[in-house]
Amino acid sequence: SSESEEEEEEWEPKSKITKKPRLPKKNEGKTKKNAAARSAVAGKKGKKVAVKEEMDVSLPTTAAESNRMQLLKLKEEDSGTKPKTLNQKPGVTKKMEANSFQGQNMSLQSDEKPSTSIPVVGSQVKHEKSEQDFAFDEPPFKKVKSTACPEGKPVKSLGGNKIKEEFEMNWDIVQALSEITNVEPWVCANLIRLFKEENTIPFIARYRKELINNLEADALREVQQTLEELRTVAKKTHTMMQKLKKEGKLSGCLLTALLNCRTLEELDHVTAPYKTGSKGTKAQRAKQLGLEPAALSLLQNPMELNLFSYIRPNIKGLSTIQEVEAGVQHILADIFAKDKDTLDFIRKLCQQRYICIQSALAKVSSKNGNEKDIDKFQLYHEFSCNIKNIQHHQILAINRGENLKILTVKVNIPDGVKNEFCWWCVNERWRPKQFLNPELMRILRNSVEDAYKRLIYPLLCREFRSKLTSDAEKESVMMFGRNLRQLLLTSPVRGRTLMGVDPGYRHGCKLAIISPTSQILHTDVVYLHSGQGFREAEKIKRLLLQYNCSTVVIGNGTACRETEAYFADLIMKKYFAPLDVVYCIVNEAGASIYSVSPEASKEMPDLDPNLRSAVSIARRVQDPLAELVKIEPKHIGVGMYQ
Repeated sequence: SSESEEEEEEWEPKSKITKKPRLPKKNEGKTKKNAAARSAVAGKKGKKVAVKEEMDVSLPTTAAESNRMQLLKLKEEDSGTKPKTLNQKPGVTKKMEANSFQGQNMSLQSDEKPSTSIPVVGSQVKHEKSEQDFAFDEPPFKKVKSTACPEGKPVKSLGGNKIKEEFEMNWDIVQALSEITNVEPWVCANLIRLFKEENTIPFIARYRKELINNLEADALREVQQTLEELRTVAKKTHTMMQKLKKEGKLSGCLLTALLNCRTLEELDHVTAPYKTGSKGTKAQRAKQLGLEPAALSLLQNPMELNLFSYIRPNIKGLSTIQEVEAGVQHILADIFAKDKDTLDFIRKLCQQRYICIQSALAKVSSKNGNEKDIDKFQLYHEFSCNIKNIQHHQILAINRGENLKILTVKVNIPDGVKNEFCWWCVNERWRPKQFLNPELMRILRNSVEDAYKRLIYPLLCREFRSKLTSDAEKESVMMFGRNLRQLLLTSPVRGRTLMGVDPGYRHGCKLAIISPTSQILHTDVVYLHSGQGFREAEKIKRLLLQYNCSTVVIGNGTACRETEAYFADLIMKKYFAPLDVVYCIVNEAGASIYSVSPEASKEMPDLDPNLRSAVSIARRVQDPLAELVKIEPKHIGVGMYQ
């Protein structure tokens, strides 16, 4: 009986699902899932019954079971004869089914553990449900979005702000990204996850607004770029750690310093002493001579320190007391310059003071430089400006002059910063644990000054210069983009026949007449500025009348002003009557480069390159976008420094 019952139970829900009519969508999804879940439970229950009956054959058949059998028979007849109507409520039968199941199960298990049967059912249903959901192939991310977060409302987290990175550092990547880009930490955490899942910026900006707090695409690009920079730093740091580990140079302090680095400049500063190929820094050479314990002792317990005990007459660097003191000084300076708190303090000081960048004419260039080049940088021969107020184009100009060895550049940090920094180091940060005698105090002071002058000041200069340069480069690219956008969006002059004029003195003015559909109707050369102006006016008038052309487009290159004056004079005298001629001036940057490019050769194979530029000038007014896309952006000349 148990086997037949199992068969019936397995088979019954299937027939039910196949014959079920399509109800309105809302109920349908739920009933499907419930039916599937319950059918699975039913199967499992049947199996349980079978096992238990085999174990104890003497178990009597309960009333609930006989009821169940009758119900099944009735249902079978029902499904065979009557088709279901839409008015029927499928939920009712299902509820009855479930109740009868539970009743049967409880009665069968009453001998052993009556209390556990119902919770088991619940947990099975839940488990089955989740499996069923998974089978529908619906990505869980979408589901979270549609139910938990209505469109446009910020979703603070996709599971905590802690994100595991490939290379672990002492700083948290979310926090660091948030500080650099001024974007909320939860947005940064979400963005890191979205980029990890290979979502593109357009997709994130349009369809994941609630996860990024409606950030603009430009801000997303900045976050992505900063994230890549931070990951590069982390990767390089770990490569460096492996290298130093192999060489046996990786100490605890160095490891901490490396893991604290956030920028490539910081990393370079920390790893500079350990680069191979050099004979090592002064501090390293002093450490090799065994002076490190003396330096540490000066800070920790100076009462026991005796520098005379370190003198070795026959060893270079230890032969006199002065050499020993210098070695200790180098080690201390190295410790101070690599300490994070010390560097943070000096950076804070610099933010509050007037720090300026100065440029002057290099002595070498004034002797053997090219006069023309030197004149280009006349503004920067004696130049000084606060680093907070300096313009981006000035930074680019100074850098360019420095690369050409025409200018010398330096960052000027006032002496007040140095004095305050040295006082703070001696009396606060690196104050010895015990009383220092005047001799050792002098060494400590000298060490601080040496650290500032030899190590910290150059580091600060490099930091300021690199930040100013990277900001200027970013801004120049942005400016190029803005200008190019304006240029490409210039409104076209449609439906006119145009005459393009590429002005010139010796080689004459190149003319090209193009139709409203950009076809080349005629090309010619006229010499307006060599005393034959009046004779050429006849030719121009004839061409304009022949092609019914009333718009002249003049390029803004050499001889532009004279050509403009020539046409303006003729128009004022109504020389081209009955045509009402007008003229305009257009930027011809890149026209000459385009005229000899492979694209122009394909487009106008039979034309002379000089005449191709006149055609390009005319087309730039007729359809700027279509013409300008043929030219490389760097030749269009709309940037700060191309």
